[in-house]
Amino acid sequence: MGAGVRGMLIAVGVAAATLLPGSAFAAKCGNNAAGFEAWKTAFTAEAKARGIGSKGLNALAGTSYATKTISADRGQKSFKLSLDQFMAKRGAAGIASKGKSFVRANQQLFNAIEKRYGVPPGPLAAIIGMETGFGGYMGNSNIVSAVATLAYDCRRSEFFTRQLYAALQLVDRGSLSSQSIGAAHGEVGQTQFLPENVIKFGVDGDGDGRVDLIRSRADALHSTANFLRGHGWSAGGGYQKGQGNFRALQGWNAAGVYQQAIAIIGAQIDGD
Repeated sequence: MGAGVRGMLIAVGVAAATLLPGSAFAAKCGNNAAGFEAWKTAFTAEAKARGIGSKGLNALAGTSYATKTISADRGQKSFKLSLDQFMAKRGAAGIASKGKSFVRANQQLFNAIEKRYGVPPGPLAAIIGMETGFGGYMGNSNIVSAVATLAYDCRRSEFFTRQLYAALQLVDRGSLSSQSIGAAHGEVGQTQFLPENVIKFGVDGDGDGRVDLIRSRADALHSTANFLRGHGWSAGGGYQKGQGNFRALQGWNAAGVYQQAIAIIGAQIDGD
């Protein structure tokens, strides 16, 4: 449920894309399905020139215009709520309660993560609880189609073009497939990473030689801790609003109520 607002760090530079001859930006963006197939043809040529392999290109060829993604993109209203309203709407008390049990059940994993990244269990459990109900629901949208639709859509075409290139790279690497399911904006896995953040921060937490944030809880939580460390998390520091590590939570989601909810729920889980 990151709603496309997390992690503005760039894995695939927009500037490079806009400067290449025959760039995908030569195809006009659109606000409905009418021009999607023509745009996709132009983008496919550009993706091939950028080094996307056959798996990624085949996944792109199989995409369709995701109407429900556009509806979700235009209808994000919960972030306009007050903090108390947002916490109530998202079931913060239940997430905190379940989060404590979740940490106890995965204590060895959380201990290893805190030792490696300096991030305590609370914020990580709050994030996975808020995002997917502790991995129980990761969305119902085809990831590649959702990201391709938003790359084509005029509202945030440049940002989601980066996400699309990253998603196609992940398909080439085997971390995603053309059939992978995620959230409406193409968020991936148990903590809902945007594709370029999987490229930048994804970690093989279970040691199986690949990064799989959908099926591997260890990969998802290690990657989330790595993201927070990459956004300035300092071991032992506080993470409530006004404290040093709160800025790392700001990197996770641009909505102030979401940032504060993670901090508050995390502290409840950690027993602070």
